[in-house]
Amino acid sequence: MDFSEPEHLRHLRDMLQRFVEKEMPRSAAREWDKNNHFPREIFKKLADLGVMGLTVPEEYGGAGRDILATMVVVEELSRRSLAVSVPYLMATCYAGMNIEECATPEQKKRLLPRVVDGSLIFAYGWTEPDTGADLANVKTRAERHGDVVRINGAKRFCSGAEIADYIYTLVRTGPENERYGNLSLVMVPPTTPGVSITRIEGMGMKGAATTDIAFDDVQVPFENVMGGEEGWNKGWSMIVGSGLDVEKLEVAAIAVGVAQAALDDAWLYTRERRQFGKAIGDFQSVQHKLADMKTQLHAARLMLYHSCWLANNKTRCGVETSMTKLFATEVAKNVAIESQTIFGAYGYVKDFDTERYVRDALLLPIIGGSSAIQRNNIYKWSNKNI
Repeated sequence: MDFSEPEHLRHLRDMLQRFVEKEMPRSAAREWDKNNHFPREIFKKLADLGVMGLTVPEEYGGAGRDILATMVVVEELSRRSLAVSVPYLMATCYAGMNIEECATPEQKKRLLPRVVDGSLIFAYGWTEPDTGADLANVKTRAERHGDVVRINGAKRFCSGAEIADYIYTLVRTGPENERYGNLSLVMVPPTTPGVSITRIEGMGMKGAATTDIAFDDVQVPFENVMGGEEGWNKGWSMIVGSGLDVEKLEVAAIAVGVAQAALDDAWLYTRERRQFGKAIGDFQSVQHKLADMKTQLHAARLMLYHSCWLANNKTRCGVETSMTKLFATEVAKNVAIESQTIFGAYGYVKDFDTERYVRDALLLPIIGGSSAIQRNNIYKWSNKNI
């Protein structure tokens, strides 16, 4: 086994770190967080680096599927601001990977080049007011009328709908008692008549604001059904498997990035902050906190990269990705709170980025399947193999 970082990933990481320092200064990240703002102009510059094509085949202008490289980008962007990293994965993963794996040839030809140039973003319209982890229980309905699909229902916690080009909407297209055999995925432009969007104000993850969505006799062309004719009533098979596996890795990559930022800031602060005549980093209790934080983060990153390798080879890795998502997000929460503890009162005020790291980290064990759901998955899927 070779655990060294490949040269192309080192170059990618160096390029991103230079980009972040130049285009995403701390002062800008604080403003984006304060105003819940998506910096589209920065997103376009990011696309110009060529990193949007890391989930898109070369025939459509991409660089070919490289999930590890994609997660390295998410990690490095998340060290500075989720206002850029979350829209990035909404483009490369929500749009790019789903289109590459599930779309018709015509849909791929039309949409994948837009992923590469940064002009296509998907928002997931999956969960509902009464449906969270149990996605097969969605109530939003879609009916086909010739070449038109009519949608009625509601979605909740649809992050990024305001900035997306399509809401990637899970709908029921048959009887409710057929839980898995009558679901479809429809690409709904948020500007379509009958679509209404209402913000839900949350603690963190600013820039891709989470929203409630209502669909009132919304009509879209049938060509917006993912997979076309073959995709109608096949939505469940499209969201299970590698799609959900990679979604867990996306959140884990955000977690690793946030935790790294929190650790870096805490480490520097312990050298600068002096109490009782010496730097607080000279106290053994603080040194032990930093040592534990660094160890936990190292383990989380190793788990993430291993799961990325499995997913990139399209190996079924539900257990590994659930373990990764569970561990990395809990590590991020712990590291962020420990960083805040080291900063003391300064870690609680908005003049210091640690306060934002805590708000962002608290969300990560919840989204993309809660820690409880991941534990269920790990036990259930592992138990089948014993």
